[in-house]
Amino acid sequence: MNFLSDLHENAAIFKGGVKKRRMPPLSAGKKARINLLALGDVGGFLLTGLMLLGGEVVGSVGIYDIKRENIERYEAEMNQVAYPCGIGGFPEIVGLRGEDDLFDCDVFVFCASKEVPAVGSGVADVRMAQFEGNRKIIEYYARLAVSKAFGGIFAVVSDPVDPLCKAAYMASGLEQQQFQGFGLGVMNGRAMYYARREKKFARYIDEGRVFGPHGRDLVVADGISNYNDEISRELTEKVVDENIRIRQAGFKPFMAPALSSGALSLISMLKGEWNYSSRFIGDGYDGAFFGALNRMTENGVEIENPPLPDELYSRIKAAYESVRSIV
Repeated sequence: MNFLSDLHENAAIFKGGVKKRRMPPLSAGKKARINLLALGDVGGFLLTGLMLLGGEVVGSVGIYDIKRENIERYEAEMNQVAYPCGIGGFPEIVGLRGEDDLFDCDVFVFCASKEVPAVGSGVADVRMAQFEGNRKIIEYYARLAVSKAFGGIFAVVSDPVDPLCKAAYMASGLEQQQFQGFGLGVMNGRAMYYARREKKFARYIDEGRVFGPHGRDLVVADGISNYNDEISRELTEKVVDENIRIRQAGFKPFMAPALSSGALSLISMLKGEWNYSSRFIGDGYDGAFFGALNRMTENGVEIENPPLPDELYSRIKAAYESVRSIV
């Protein structure tokens, strides 16, 4: 059975939608203009990753935060990074004057969050605890995007990524293809972490995949052609619980998400490379943003559509239905 077989058959290739010059800007010999909203833990670290690693495809990163001093600090400090001989080719970091400038770009990155449950708060699912507060914020910016006739990519990094993507899409009236959720990259990174450390998970390095949301409904497969359900479920549990493990140690786990899900996945997307992120699977509003390998092409968005064993497909189908039920 194929990944998209009855999740939605026409989702393997999205035709049209985002303008070709946006998919990706590099295809037209351009570097992308990215605007980033909110410079908290995730936003600040994501910005650092884009600045250091994105020079090949990112021309500038505009930054905006409700605290003006954050904008001024990051604009100054990021632009003071240089190699000893002054050669770097880093993107220019630009402090935006206000919200009216946010959607004058190719890619808008949403990192805003009302609040993150404190370490030690006892909240079992930190990501979903943020949903209602963050939904109101993202819906506001989705409507602002429409008022500015935004034609680029609306990238969602804040938790919970997948429901927030759909909430923004439903509130905006923009094209489905303009929204992309960046939360799954770190789940692949965590699976790789355990695959390098425990021999029984090693197959994941060459054959593994992650599917679904950045949260409890995640599906990790140790391999596609040689899938082992027991090992895959054990690896899934480790990956999902990694967030809790870091919090129990007294830290907010934001570094790996900001880089693996954020900066590195955004750069891969702009290059037209395969990346782990969420795309809409469904018709109209009847569907869900759901994570899998995908890439930009000149014809639209291509989602990897491999044949899957029935046990794995059943897990993915259940995860899809769970995510779809949220919004």
